[in-house]
Amino acid sequence: MKHDTPSGLALARYASAFAALGSEQRLSVLRTLVRAGPGGIPIGVLGERSGITGSTLTHHMKALAQAGLVTQVKQGRSIICAAAAYPEMKALSDFLLSECCADASSPHQEHSHD
Repeated sequence: MKHDTPSGLALARYASAFAALGSEQRLSVLRTLVRAGPGGIPIGVLGERSGITGSTLTHHMKALAQAGLVTQVKQGRSIICAAAAYPEMKALSDFLLSECCADASSPHQEHSHD
């Protein structure tokens, strides 16, 4: 049976996104933005809600933005942050589950913990 495998470019993109999520603080920031919805929230509110502020928040937002998971848009004197990559996040979960159980002897094989 032939397995569809992502191209090298797609794998690199997924790896970059997962690497960006490899920090508890970045994951917390992204979850806070997902909870806020597609309209986003000002960076100050993001800091209050996530408990991460200042240069640390700026550093984590930069990593998430480089991975294509969030955006920052200046509106007047505010910076609005949003988890604008909902399709990318869905693609990440689809990537993980796309070949679920493909090599298992039965599709719904349960693991025993003897």
